[in-house]
Amino acid sequence: AGMGPGKGVLVIGSGIAGLLHIQLARAVGAGRIVATDIVDYRLEAALRFGAESALPAPEATPERLRQAFGGRLPELVIVCTGAASAIRQGLAAVERGGTVLLFAPSEPGATIPLPLNEFWFNGATLATTYAGSPADYKAALELIRARRVRVGEMITHRLGLGEAALGFRLVAEAGHSIKVIIQPQR
Repeated sequence: AGMGPGKGVLVIGSGIAGLLHIQLARAVGAGRIVATDIVDYRLEAALRFGAESALPAPEATPERLRQAFGGRLPELVIVCTGAASAIRQGLAAVERGGTVLLFAPSEPGATIPLPLNEFWFNGATLATTYAGSPADYKAALELIRARRVRVGEMITHRLGLGEAALGFRLVAEAGHSIKVIIQPQR
């Protein structure tokens, strides 16, 4: 998606994938990093993991984003949720010539209207991904090894196998958890 030094990055959705992208942006020297989510707990986590500001998703309008990014929109928008409203928000939030990365899948069969002329005249790139090359994995592991991406701190719950139902409930509610680990030996 062209993440790099000095680029303004908007991360829509501050669950585990969003928080990883926030940390990656920080590690590669991105410019201003702004996160959104619909859950306050995740907005607080976004700030802990490197976002300069975190906005409730409904407040992340293009006008408000221009304020957050010093008069411009972000050059890179990473959508880490498959919610249709988040995808539409991401398409409307990118600077001319920027990139929107759809990182999370949507529901099967979901469709999103794309204002083709607006998007085309904006010169934006639309990218998707959910996998990486061996070089991507090697780079990711090096960032984790060097603690530039802090994955251990993202684990909020470690539960035994007998507590698996609780783990699934915590993940489904998304209220006060980021990463729930089931450890059968506990």
